[in-house]
Amino acid sequence: MSSAPLSYKGHRYPVEVIVHCVWLYFRFPLSFREVEELMLQRGVLVSHETVRRWCAKFGQVYANGLRRRPGDTWHLNEVFIRINGGLKYLWRAVDADGNVLDILVQNRRDKAAARRFFRTLLKKTCSMPRVIVTDKLRSYQAAHREVMPSVEHRSHKGLDSRAENSHQPTRQRERAMKGFRSIGGAQRFLAAFSGTSPHFRPRRHLMTAAHYRAEMITCFAVWNQITGFAGPPAAA
Repeated sequence: MSSAPLSYKGHRYPVEVIVHCVWLYFRFPLSFREVEELMLQRGVLVSHETVRRWCAKFGQVYANGLRRRPGDTWHLNEVFIRINGGLKYLWRAVDADGNVLDILVQNRRDKAAARRFFRTLLKKTCSMPRVIVTDKLRSYQAAHREVMPSVEHRSHKGLDSRAENSHQPTRQRERAMKGFRSIGGAQRFLAAFSGTSPHFRPRRHLMTAAHYRAEMITCFAVWNQITGFAGPPAAA
């Protein structure tokens, strides 16, 4: 997790407004105009275009700050997404705890695409896993032999549910946005979204209400730290 302080110099809005707008957009299935409306209800006049610029500038920075050191078992999976009416492929890697390690939007899911994703993933995480778990797509096997032959590869359809489940928030957001307009736009949004949204999605079904609230308080404390926002005063 990054501890370098962020600079908001040159922005006329308070830090808490910027941070809250970015949080709303990446945490909930909202459009920029809907964020504008929610802020208006709170008495803050900010245009949807300003919200868009904040999300473009700070979204990935915040997501990078939330990045955790990956575990040694990585689960990889790919699904199709609709971009401008056509089908593309979203490649995703998560560790055993469900932390998203990286995503990559590509035109294909062949050997070259798998190899590109492997190399991007290793560069992004600056680490090498002990085990990778994939479905039985042959592209993974071929790319594995070239890029990380010393890593154990477990290929089985039933073992890949963790990576498959991590696609669900993206599917929900894709439906809300009615698809994406370009590969670049999808890559930029999903990279920030996949690094931010899971942070605020603890496994609630496994927790008591008190445990869940305590977990969320911790999540917000981390968020406030990486965004440079002190947060609201603690309740007495």
